Amino acid sequence: MAKQPSLACRHIERKLRERPRVRIRYFLLAILFWAAFTGGAAAQVKTLVFCSEESPDTLNPQLSFRQATFDATSRQVYDRLVAYEPGKAEIVPALATSWHVSEDGLRYEFRLRPHVPFHKARHFTPSRPLAAEDVVFSFMRQLDPRHPYHQVSGGTYPYFQGLGLPKIIKSVTAGDNGTVIFELDSPYPAFLSILVLDFASILSAEYADAMLAAGTPERVDMEPVGTGPFQMVQHQRDALIRYVAHPDYWRGKTPLDNLVFTITPDATIRFQKLRDRECHVVANPDPADIPAMTLDGDVKLARQVGMDVGYLAFNTTKPPLNDPRVRRALAMAIDREAILEKIYQGIGRPATTMAPAGLWSRGKPPPPPAADPEGAKRLLAKAGVTKLEIDIWPSPVGKTYLPDARRTAEMIHEDWLKIGVDSRIIVTTGRDFIKQTMVGQHDAALFGWIAETLDRALFLAPILGCEAAKSGANRSYWCNGKFDRLLDEAARAKNPSERETLYALAQAVLDEEVPILPIAHSINFTPMRNEVVNYRTSPLGGHYFYGVDLK
Repeated sequence: MAKQPSLACRHIERKLRERPRVRIRYFLLAILFWAAFTGGAAAQVKTLVFCSEESPDTLNPQLSFRQATFDATSRQVYDRLVAYEPGKAEIVPALATSWHVSEDGLRYEFRLRPHVPFHKARHFTPSRPLAAEDVVFSFMRQLDPRHPYHQVSGGTYPYFQGLGLPKIIKSVTAGDNGTVIFELDSPYPAFLSILVLDFASILSAEYADAMLAAGTPERVDMEPVGTGPFQMVQHQRDALIRYVAHPDYWRGKTPLDNLVFTITPDATIRFQKLRDRECHVVANPDPADIPAMTLDGDVKLARQVGMDVGYLAFNTTKPPLNDPRVRRALAMAIDREAILEKIYQGIGRPATTMAPAGLWSRGKPPPPPAADPEGAKRLLAKAGVTKLEIDIWPSPVGKTYLPDARRTAEMIHEDWLKIGVDSRIIVTTGRDFIKQTMVGQHDAALFGWIAETLDRALFLAPILGCEAAKSGANRSYWCNGKFDRLLDEAARAKNPSERETLYALAQAVLDEEVPILPIAHSINFTPMRNEVVNYRTSPLGGHYFYGVDLK
């Protein structure tokens, strides 16, 4: 019998080379052949397949702000100094076992966890565990324009720059091999919350030095090496990502032996793969499929109120969209209640402010206003606009906070026709959408954003701040000094009531200027097969597979 699985596997490998479109299915068949023919312990190998909606845009979370990238990298491959306790708002130790903050709030000293091993890679074998120099490298690469890695892979760090951290962090140094010291320019009480974010993942300085010496520094961003529960061993863009469990993970080896991401942009196909046992867990289901999933005895649904927002961003650098009256008129014409009913179909809640429910220090939102096309016409007339055509760029990949951006754009198009505004819907690929909107090609575009901390300033700054406008993460390219100052003061305020007052003032600026129009907050559903156990949803979004098991 020993030769039969060998022949089968060779056949599968040949098919993988001959027919790229079916390589995912043959990869899964290979696993089944291996388990069926080898028996014994090998048959107990546990492989979980996750149907993801899109490819990561990079394999280094420092270089991105996209959830698909974080799912593929920081949530499987990397760790951070601190983390949120699962299901809670409490910050707990991770790679740092403890920390001390000076009385003046300017110095944060972290004691690192000892004996934390890094992954191996094709071109690198670590010679030492985690050390202070790894943390220093991970932050100084983003902070110091003179750092040898700063310009590698483009030199843009959207979260780090969007949060204004170059103006907050003065230095990051090693006290000794197990101690790291952050010096701040001024007190910033939200600093610990910042270190929970995905961009704060810790990379290997030793790996970076080796690749720099070899003349291939970009490999650090293409073949990740971290300390996390899974080690990435294969990445085929727009097709699959394969991981194996890190056997020496500091929290203990995860129950899974293998993890596979299959990139499946179509939500209907993701559901079909779930039914056909080609996927164990799927991302971002189509709202129309939720009823069928609830009736499927082999499928269970995890439900979580999302801390996110789907929104329309106006490019405020393009006339006449640089006039707040025009933006307000366009917003008034949009029937958000109809969009919620037809597009979200029960998995969304109306958004009247950008901040979702659950964010610390979130004020009570006002009731959602009804569409007012007649008022919009009058406002356009006051602004002197008699003829206007706008390009709408819908995000090409469905998300829970924006399940069908193209249909949403079509409904907005119909609403704008009622006030004499014509529009064209510009459909692009995922990579073109990100690239073109980051350089301001759009007039208006449909996006979404997910909270990664419970601090409202850290939610708003990366998509509405002036620094974020420079990096392209702020797709409205709106820069308002008063708004930035209010967010900064709120992030530094220690008194909750003072914070709430500052956030209310910041929201008033947004309401007046209307650089973006919030549409909906989501209710997140994660479908999975019944054999999946210990999968936990997070209100902060994302998919974490450490601790997940298969019956």
